[in-house]
Amino acid sequence: MSSTKTSHKVGFVSLGCPKATVDSEHILTQLRAEGYNIVPSYEDADLVVINTCGFIDAAVEESLDAIGEALNENGKVIVTGCLGAKGDVVIKNHPDVLAVTGPHATGEVMQAIHQHLPAEHDPFIDLVPPQGIRLTPKHYAYLKISEGCNHHCTFCIIPDLRGKLVSRPVNDVLSEAERLAAAGVKELLVVSQDTSAYGVDVKYKTEFYNGMPVKTRMTELCEALSRFGIWVRLHYVYPYPHVNEVIPLMAEGKILPYLDIPFQHASPKILKAMKRPASSENTLERIRQWREICPDITIRSTFIAGFPGETEEDFEQLLDFLDQAQLDRVGCFAYSDVDGARANALPGAIPEEVKQQRVQRFMEKQAAISAAKLKQNIGRTRAVIIDAVAGEPGDSIIARTTSDAPDIDGLVYVDAAADNNCQVGDIIEVTITDTDDYDMWAVTAMKNEK
Repeated sequence: MSSTKTSHKVGFVSLGCPKATVDSEHILTQLRAEGYNIVPSYEDADLVVINTCGFIDAAVEESLDAIGEALNENGKVIVTGCLGAKGDVVIKNHPDVLAVTGPHATGEVMQAIHQHLPAEHDPFIDLVPPQGIRLTPKHYAYLKISEGCNHHCTFCIIPDLRGKLVSRPVNDVLSEAERLAAAGVKELLVVSQDTSAYGVDVKYKTEFYNGMPVKTRMTELCEALSRFGIWVRLHYVYPYPHVNEVIPLMAEGKILPYLDIPFQHASPKILKAMKRPASSENTLERIRQWREICPDITIRSTFIAGFPGETEEDFEQLLDFLDQAQLDRVGCFAYSDVDGARANALPGAIPEEVKQQRVQRFMEKQAAISAAKLKQNIGRTRAVIIDAVAGEPGDSIIARTTSDAPDIDGLVYVDAAADNNCQVGDIIEVTITDTDDYDMWAVTAMKNEK
């Protein structure tokens, strides 16, 4: 086959959450399929695509700064992503961009690229690996199962940016998972805006994958994903009652015993103002039940401090909830006046200084809880997946347990035996020797699998 002749080069900047990362991967895959070269520098690029985030003010500022930098360094910029859904914001700040699209818009981005940098030849599918172009390391990948969200949480503008829930056909999701597993991926991170709502929009329609009927529903999807024999980790799980159904799958070892479920607060008054479900009492009882079914479950959550109307009593309720829930992995954010969020109009705005003080108090309490829980691992043998190997093979390993998602949770620093010869992506057994508030240290126990 003759070599491709195209010299068109595209720079790419990907910002934002894992859902945005998946959008970037789709665009990059299409670019490579059409013969465009992806380059890492502004000066080598014929134009630059920036996938932006627009959720909170800090993300908007970061995105606008990235656009400005690209314009200064290259001059030809196409903007996509969540900030692109606020097209007037982009154009107002950077009127010289070539085009602006919203999120999940591969077709529109490619149209803009074709207009300003036409492809020089027909696509050849063998330019792209079966699993597509990915921005993650080879051993793990994000698997996006739906787009948009049907909820109307008052602090969130995601439905305005990404629209209502649209679930991917379950056979498409499983086919992608199969390709990723065949390419050597050892860990799938299932993401969406609302993972537990998967299939609601299509009334849990039954599809067929390799002749096997599978309902478009979280429980059945998890059961099917477990058959690939790799780690499956659930993120962004809204606390619907049917979430209880996946806990036995965790106990059986079919998916990782890890649940990322953003509770956001514990005060009934604040939860109501946020338009979030349930009460702290119900949540605590459900957590107790989950741990009874699956004692090794890791529960990760995020919370907002300083929400409008949050009194000191409300915040104390949140701290009390932390004491009772004993969550494993926790993040806390100060409420941000996101442009367009309905919560901005609520009475009782909290001064920024008070917000930051509450975040600090929250994280100090959680750090103590996390340190105590991690200390219980000392002497235990845990399976870890290797993210990095430093020095000579086997000298020093950076890894994660089943309790730790990449980029957001803790790490395990492994003092490996010199003859172990571990590689990135290997899953090995280690013995925990020490811990701090968030990370652990270990020595290798035995090789598990490649």
